[in-house]
Parts: sequence; structure tokens; C-alpha cells
Amino acid sequence: MLLGAGALLATPLWVIAVVVKALSVALPGRRPDWGVRLLRWAAVMLAAAAVMLLLMALGAVELSVNQAGSGAGSSPAPACREAAPHLVAHLATHHASYLPPAFDCVLDDGTTFASSGVYLWLNGLVVACATASVLLGVAARYTNRLRPA
Repeated sequence: MLLGAGALLATPLWVIAVVVKALSVALPGRRPDWGVRLLRWAAVMLAAAAVMLLLMALGAVELSVNQAGSGAGSSPAPACREAAPHLVAHLATHHASYLPPAFDCVLDDGTTFASSGVYLWLNGLVVACATASVLLGVAARYTNRLRPA
């Protein structure tokens, strides 16, 4: 849960860095090799975004597990009760997964459903950011090799 909170606190700093870099690219007076540097920087920032999103998702799973395991009204899990109020009588248990992050609710007949669609979006964004980071890193490497010495 603390990792998710740390990622939430780091996000504004990440946004500021992206905005400042975008402004520096838009203004005149760039170095001759600014394209390769920008590709490398973008790859690193997308990797950082993927890590922050993953930590946020892990923090959300941990919060749901914590809510389901302690306190009055913790069973069935609050996340499951809120996701499907009409199925509260049939909720049996829940399953938490950390890789990929998910918090699934289990009904008494054995079927499962996701407690929130947020995990699907976060997992998709993590994969998209990580893939884009790798592709930009490869592009920077090949662009640097293709430049005349």
C-alpha cells in the first residue's frame, strides 16, 4: 500500500518533468543530437510511467486485501460488495493477484468476476508504456548507429 502511495506522490513530479522537457524541445537552441537524446529520455520516462502505474495497481490490490481482512464488515470483501451489490448474498470469497494486479470476487457457484475495471485499464497501460519504452530505446540505439561519425 505504501508503494502505491509513493507512486501517487511521484506522479506530479513525473508530469512536471514531461512538461519541462516538452517545452525545451519546442524552444530554439537545441543541441545537434537532440533527437537521439529525446528518444532515450522518452524511453526512460515511459519506463518510469510503467513502474508507477504498476505500483499504483499493486497498492490498490493491497488496499482491497487489507479492507477484506480487517475490521467490521470485512466479509464479503468491500470491493466485491461495491462491484455487484445484487450478488452480495452469493459472494463466497475473493482472490488477490499481484502479477498481474487483480482482485477477483468468487461466487458460491465458483464463478468469478473482477471487483473493478480499473485493474484492466492499469494493466493495459503498464504493458503499453513498457512496450513503447522498449521500442523507443531500440529506435534510439539504431538511430545513433546510423548517424555518420
